[in-house]
Amino acid sequence: MRPSGRQVNEMRPISIEVGVTKHAEGSCLIKIGDTHVLCTATIDERVPPFMKNSGLGWVTAEYGMLPRATHSRMRREAKEGQSGRTQEIQRLIGRSLRAGVDRVALGERQITVDCDVIQADGGTRCASITGGWVALKLAVNKLMKAGLVRTDPLPDPVAAVSCGIYAGQPILDLDYPEDSEAGVDGNFVMTAGRLIEVQMSAEGATFTRDQMTKLLDLADAGIAELVAAQKAAVA
Repeated sequence: MRPSGRQVNEMRPISIEVGVTKHAEGSCLIKIGDTHVLCTATIDERVPPFMKNSGLGWVTAEYGMLPRATHSRMRREAKEGQSGRTQEIQRLIGRSLRAGVDRVALGERQITVDCDVIQADGGTRCASITGGWVALKLAVNKLMKAGLVRTDPLPDPVAAVSCGIYAGQPILDLDYPEDSEAGVDGNFVMTAGRLIEVQMSAEGATFTRDQMTKLLDLADAGIAELVAAQKAAVA
């Protein structure tokens, strides 16, 4: 039995509210259970120096957690400097979103996706990728409406979900009590039924190829639910 009482293949409730900030070209508040992340997308008509005159666009991401997003207060990283964990997560978000972008169609401009965790209960990086794509899509829609981009550079949603082995069972969408005690923990990033990135680690027990396949099947089902919510949000 899962602590939440959910079935092994059951996602937490998914909510995506768009247009939640006044100034960002794209924004949403994504809620997956008790994990809440504010995602914004900012368009810059310049690219980083290493991309100049390439004809290619660029998408990057930044990630952070508010001090009381967790059970006890964390120190602000703006004061202390970014942790290695934060750097690793924002690189994951950035490369995951870039994998779903036609950078030729985007044109030589940069879009920065900011993901700020308001409340954390497991799966913050997955929620950030899923919500980050929505914010990115809304920003791209504005470029297309203005005639600055002719072909949609985001043909398919990019979404991410966590899966793991808890109490010996493969389960979908781990919340914090499950994540903190899982024998195996994994994050799956996908687009259009294809894998972008898989992060898997044995944290308390090794796992078999068969268990890995079951986790992939669970991830497929979870991603389908997330993509449906993404498409509804940007429709």
